[in-house]
Amino acid sequence: MKNTIQVIPVINLALAFIPVIAVIVIHHLWSQGYRNSLYAVSRMLVQLLLIGYFLSYIFDSNSGLVILTIVTVMVFIASWISLRTIRNKQLLLYPKALLSLIIGGGITLILVTQFVLDLAPWYLPSYFIPLAGMIFANAMNSVSLAADRLEAEIDRDVEYEKARNIAFRASLIPITNSLLAVGLVSIPGMMTGQILSGVSPLIAARYQIMVMCMVFGAAGISSACFLTLVKPNFALKDTLTSP
Repeated sequence: MKNTIQVIPVINLALAFIPVIAVIVIHHLWSQGYRNSLYAVSRMLVQLLLIGYFLSYIFDSNSGLVILTIVTVMVFIASWISLRTIRNKQLLLYPKALLSLIIGGGITLILVTQFVLDLAPWYLPSYFIPLAGMIFANAMNSVSLAADRLEAEIDRDVEYEKARNIAFRASLIPITNSLLAVGLVSIPGMMTGQILSGVSPLIAARYQIMVMCMVFGAAGISSACFLTLVKPNFALKDTLTSP
């Protein structure tokens, strides 16, 4: 099985933006909030074009320090983005979000790259960077959902312990749905990419199992750490509102 990945012409790629434009138009007509979607799509386009050129340099790097620096920047940015839905507490909770991602994502990244894959060298860029991206992106989304739901529950005067449990369950909904759907409803991106590049579906399935385990673990551990670390910030409000 030796296929080569088809190169997408720029004109053809532009067609992929048709449904995106449709969603932005609907967003504008229904809620007048299309600017956020337009900004997100524009930023995605610029970031991916830049990272395409940037990764060409990174993958040729022979420096573990360069790779660690890149991953560190990724974690700092992901921690900030994870709290964007609670801007009134973003600065206050940022150190705790950062520590949560370092614990949940960092442990998972080390386990996968150094023991499951046993990379040589340990920082092999073509594996280390993409895996780190998947791990911290999923951990970021999970922490973001946990923070948003926890604040919502506390604002409804739900006691902290119950609010924490609700927030933790909510933070795992997307990744849990992915676990349930994988192989039945969807063939994930990494597995699809490997199959398109000629890798045996059985080998690709092993990699995808590894990916699903690592993103679920990183997301759950990061959320649990965050919800534990922010208890003083929310439990105090819970105490003040108690009769």
